[in-house]
Amino acid sequence: MSDPRTTPSIFTRGAVDLSSLRSPAPAGPRPAEGAPTRAGGGPAGGPSTGAPAAAPGNTGGVVVIDVTEATFQSEVLERSMTTPVVIDFWAEWCQPCKQLSPLLERLAAEGGGAWVLAKIDVDSNQRLAQMFRVQSIPMVYAVVGGQPVDAFAGAVPEAQLRQWIGAVLKAGGVAVEVPEDPMLGAADEALMMGDLDAAEQAYRKILNESPADAAAEAGLAQVTLARRVQGVQPAAVFAAAQAAPDDIAAQLLAADVEVLSGQAEQAYDRLVGLIRRSAGDDRETIRKHLVSLFTVAGPDDPAVAKARRALASALF
Repeated sequence: MSDPRTTPSIFTRGAVDLSSLRSPAPAGPRPAEGAPTRAGGGPAGGPSTGAPAAAPGNTGGVVVIDVTEATFQSEVLERSMTTPVVIDFWAEWCQPCKQLSPLLERLAAEGGGAWVLAKIDVDSNQRLAQMFRVQSIPMVYAVVGGQPVDAFAGAVPEAQLRQWIGAVLKAGGVAVEVPEDPMLGAADEALMMGDLDAAEQAYRKILNESPADAAAEAGLAQVTLARRVQGVQPAAVFAAAQAAPDDIAAQLLAADVEVLSGQAEQAYDRLVGLIRRSAGDDRETIRKHLVSLFTVAGPDDPAVAKARRALASALF
C-alpha cells in the first residue's frame, strides 16, 4: 500500500475506466426469503456469492451489499442509475477498515435506502481494486449514474462522512436534509479543500456561539493536526520514529501521520506505550497530544473509548 496521506480525508475526482467491467456477468444465487437488509450471501464483512439487484428505483430493502467482480455490473453500475452507490474497498487485515466499515453500514441503514453501500474485499477482487486505482485502504468511492463522482481514502470522523454522503446524494438527485447547519457545512468544505485558515475561522465562529458543538471541535482539531504535518514525508517520519522509540517529538509526529492515514488505533497504542515509558512533564505533554487526537475522532468513536481505558491504565 502507498505511504499514508499527509492531509485529512483527501477527496479526489477523476476518470476511472470501467468499460471492461460492463460486460454481462453471471448471476449469483438468490438470497433466502426474509433475508436481512445486507445482501451478498456471505457473512458480514466477508466474501460474497452475489445477490440480484433490486428493481430500478427501488433498493428492495437492501442497504448493504457484498460485491464481487461477477456482480459488479448489476449491483453497482446498473443500481447506480437509480440509486447512489457508495463503494467501500476493505480487507480483513486492515485495522482502519474496522473503524470505517461499521460506521458506513450504520449510516446506510439510517439512510433507509436513499443510497446503497457496496463492500468490496480487495484481496478477493484485485482487478476491481486496480480498475479503481486503489493504493491504500480503506478507500471509498461514490458511483452515480454508472460513473464514479467522488472518493476519499482513510477513516474519517462521522460528521465529515455525513457531509460527504449528503453531497453524494445531492449529486444523485436525491432530496435529503443534511443535519449539519450551513456554517458547519462551509467549515467542512474549507477543510476538505485544504483551506485551513478559512476552516479554522469557521469552526471557531461556530464554537463561539455553541461551545459544546462536538463536530466543530473535531473539525478544529483536524485543522490543527493538518498544520502539524504540512510538508512532512511519511516514510521519513516513520523511519525517525523507529530509530528513536523514546524521542517524544518523533513519536508524536508519527502518531499524527497515522491518524491522518486512517490508522488511529495504531497511533493511540503508540502514544499510550510512550506514556508508560515516560514521567513528569514529558508524560503530560504526550497525554495532552493523545487527547487532542481523540478530539479529531469525536467522543462516540469506539476506538477512542478503548484508548481512553488504556490511557487510564497507563496513568494510574
